[in-house]
Amino acid sequence: MYFFFLTLNLSFIRGQIDDKKSFFLPPSGYSIISTDLHIHTVFSDGSVWPNIRVKEALKEGLDLIAITDHIEYLPHREDIPYPDRNRPFNIAKEYNKYSKKLRIINGSEITRDISPSGHFNAVFLKDANKLVQKDSLSGIIEANKQNAFVFWNHPNWDSTGIARLKEFQTYLVNKKLLHGIEVVNETTFSEEAFQIAIDNNLTILGTSDIHELTEWTHDISRGGHRPITFVLTKGLSDSDLKKALFKGETLVWFKDLLIGKKTVLNKVLKSNLIFSKPFYPKGKTILNATLQNKSATKIQLKYTGQYSFHDDSDIITINPYSELKLRIKTREIIDKVNLPFIVLNALEGPKNHTKIEYNLKIN
Repeated sequence: MYFFFLTLNLSFIRGQIDDKKSFFLPPSGYSIISTDLHIHTVFSDGSVWPNIRVKEALKEGLDLIAITDHIEYLPHREDIPYPDRNRPFNIAKEYNKYSKKLRIINGSEITRDISPSGHFNAVFLKDANKLVQKDSLSGIIEANKQNAFVFWNHPNWDSTGIARLKEFQTYLVNKKLLHGIEVVNETTFSEEAFQIAIDNNLTILGTSDIHELTEWTHDISRGGHRPITFVLTKGLSDSDLKKALFKGETLVWFKDLLIGKKTVLNKVLKSNLIFSKPFYPKGKTILNATLQNKSATKIQLKYTGQYSFHDDSDIITINPYSELKLRIKTREIIDKVNLPFIVLNALEGPKNHTKIEYNLKIN
């Protein structure tokens, strides 16, 4: 009877997700995998059993999550013994075995004193138990021996809120033991961490670091969402995902903000902001064009070209899964038009908004 209701419940959830639209359409030749690589359960300092993390991820339409309970910080150990550090991952994986949508990978958070070492996540682990070491460095070295992807968690956890690359992290970067950094953690965004990522060629990440319920923190039922890292991959396997993470092919979606490298942002924006072929109504020199937003987030644009719009100022907003009709006053009939924009809610660096440009032929 339990098996029947479990299967029925999972089938219902899968049906809900299958009806959902994609967060972002992938660029030609790529897949986009939505991930959350920093999640806690009751086995460390979280408040829920691992199956709840699976249910949340399925309901929110994620493709992949990593269960990353703390290795050292175990405030519930008197109530929930935790001798096997792979246990929360195995519970989540077992619960998820009937799902064709969600994948779960093994991970852990290496947790020592926040200063000077900091906290680090290791994902794609083979055996989390081997990360139980005498110090953070030994745990990070072991994670690298397992070919894990290692990233620096919440580097802005400082009395000033400023992320700084200190001696320990510099050593990890120089030894290629550190591969990524959280630019977004839970409800915070760190410009300083973003700059550290750029300066040191670290993969840009955003995670929920969820301990309680995502609904409580991110108001999911009212249209909110957790921070999500989208990974541009050449295939859908775990190996493809891991390879793309190491290459830094990521885009973070935080509130209405898109954060990533210029090349990644440009690919994703161009595949989700699509112009129809423009035309002139008979007897007019006002060019008509429709701009479609195929993505789950609103896009805010500032037009920087030579023309002006008939119905809008130079600042336009296109809501998720919608379109905006633009009428462009070109003054004369032309056979092609250049439309450059600054994307106000897309960052390729601190305070550096990415640009996109369309060169359109006219009917």
